[in-house]
Amino acid sequence: MADSEPGIGKRILSFFIKEGEEPIRPTATPTAAAANAAPEAPKPVIANTAPNAAGTGNIDKKFTEHFVSLLEKANLPGPDYFEYKQALQSMEGLGLGEEKQFQAAWASFKAMGGVKETTVLNTSANQYLGILDKDRASFLKDVEKAIKDRVGALQDEEKRLEDSNQAIAQQIADLQKKMDENKSRLGQISGEVAEQSAKINANKDSFEITYLSFVDQIKSDLNKINQYLK
Repeated sequence: MADSEPGIGKRILSFFIKEGEEPIRPTATPTAAAANAAPEAPKPVIANTAPNAAGTGNIDKKFTEHFVSLLEKANLPGPDYFEYKQALQSMEGLGLGEEKQFQAAWASFKAMGGVKETTVLNTSANQYLGILDKDRASFLKDVEKAIKDRVGALQDEEKRLEDSNQAIAQQIADLQKKMDENKSRLGQISGEVAEQSAKINANKDSFEITYLSFVDQIKSDLNKINQYLK
């Protein structure tokens, strides 16, 4: 692609973004002034997403601008794939079949730069594909790093919280077990209290009976001493 051509970025953009305007068609009898005047490149308005020229889906504005800038900076000197693409685009709306459009564009391209072989198209297009592939590899590497840095950090936090929850759940289970043991012991204590109270009271009763026996015996003897030994 020739570096001196104006509006290279806009032309590249028009190859991959569908314009909202109808393509400019040549008139039957152009004036000399109109023939010599350079057509003004349309100014595409890109939404955040827009259908691509191939009709294979929606593309993102920020990535479109990125690729246009990338290809613009990497454009090759002289006529190449992009000039041919421009010629091919000018064939739209002329009622030609796809094969005829490609052939007519090739004839126009050859007249433009004196190129005779399609090798220049294959070579330049593959060079641009290589640039895009290299950029994609770099992007995917950045994506992998972003996943590791951002998503990985979130996954680490998730693991810490899960471990913490498991530890808390174990503590709750241990506390519940301790509560159950305490309840069981409380039930045992109630029975033991009654048992020990009964034993103590029985022992007290035995003591009282024995005590009264001794007291009664001594008092009885004392009464008899006073009675019989005057």
